[in-house]
Amino acid sequence: MRMLDEKLYDIYDEVLRRNPGETEFHQAVHEVLDSLGPVIAKHPQYADAAIIQRLCEPERQIIFRVPWVDDRGAVRINRGFRVEFNSALGPYKGGLRFHASVYLGIVKFLGFEQIFKNALTGMPLGGAKGGSDFDPKGRSDGEVMRFCQSFMTELYRHLGEHTDIPAGDIGVGQREIGYLFGQYKRITNRYESGVLTGKGITWGGAQVRTEATGYGLVFFVDTMLSARGDSFEGKRVVISGSGNVALHAAEKVHQLGGTVVACSDSTGYVVEEKGIDVELLKAVKQQHRGRIADYVAARGADAHLCLEGSIWEVPCDIALPCATQNELNGSDAAALIRNRCRIVAEGANMPTTPSAVKLLTEAGVLFAPGKAANAGGVATSALEMQQNASRDSWTFEHTEARLAEIMRSIHDRCLATADEYGAPGSYVTGANIAGFTHVADAMLALGLV
Repeated sequence: MRMLDEKLYDIYDEVLRRNPGETEFHQAVHEVLDSLGPVIAKHPQYADAAIIQRLCEPERQIIFRVPWVDDRGAVRINRGFRVEFNSALGPYKGGLRFHASVYLGIVKFLGFEQIFKNALTGMPLGGAKGGSDFDPKGRSDGEVMRFCQSFMTELYRHLGEHTDIPAGDIGVGQREIGYLFGQYKRITNRYESGVLTGKGITWGGAQVRTEATGYGLVFFVDTMLSARGDSFEGKRVVISGSGNVALHAAEKVHQLGGTVVACSDSTGYVVEEKGIDVELLKAVKQQHRGRIADYVAARGADAHLCLEGSIWEVPCDIALPCATQNELNGSDAAALIRNRCRIVAEGANMPTTPSAVKLLTEAGVLFAPGKAANAGGVATSALEMQQNASRDSWTFEHTEARLAEIMRSIHDRCLATADEYGAPGSYVTGANIAGFTHVADAMLALGLV
């Protein structure tokens, strides 16, 4: 991984020293620093003010105990996190992840990525992330509610619509947001709608928020295709995952004329040459909390269930990793290249390993990093906040049009910045530098804080 500009070696070494064992955070920092050599050369004021060092150190890290009682009456203890990384552009903004894999390094990687993602949207939002090692999968509604109420009983004191605004992530959907918001309202005696995003439509939520990350990803890829005189029409698309992002990405791909031929969950993947039945898959996953195997059983002979191998071996024109970090590795990238995949765009946070990114870009595959391609979720959260602040409610069509406009703007900003810094066509370079310079300029303006 040591490809950094020599001016940045010491900064990265210091990150490793101060954050031992946090491998995902190390990876996220390295990925950004790898793009910043030309920026420091052109703007030495960033180095003089230690902007990069300050960006790599969170403004606040909160770790707390979450006690709750399961349905058998047994006391359970989980650990909660909120890392408020940077507030130069606005109040902290970023999701909560409930999953057994969550630890401080995961939360810091996600929060670090969120700084630049939020900056790219052009919205006045800082970067943060949080969550817990609690896994709602297999838990009853009562258990999830009791956990969420205990979690919010500690976290509420750090939140506010002008301070820190969480949203959902893996394991935190509208059910969890509802329980969290209800407890926040109960404790504070305030109906402060803007303190959480991803709410239900009938109690302060926004149209398109549920669909936003998946739709935004596809809008971004559609703009990549349009920039080259092409479209989704007739394209074969493979999407990893079958959660909220993957489902709505598949929905929008089909609306734009593409065919999603494979998707997955943690148990395996399904291949369907005629195209995944998105409505059936949504019913299986969202209404019944079922698995890919349940979808295959409901679908019948047209769907083929694969319990071994990699979904990335399925031939496709466009690959959208939408599951979790580091899911697409070097051998997966090699398979995509062999099968002449043309575009890989990240719907999850950092789902592609550094070795895979290197292989894809060297082979001429267009690669869109998550901080740009999956920014639609937080962009629509900002639109939800606008509606909460003005006590307004927009139509689905109006909100979707705003989302599409934001994603096109992010795309164009990435390409323009890549051109400016001598890396034409590199969405990675463009996203990293555009996000960094936007935050860095704000930090310079605010002084040493």
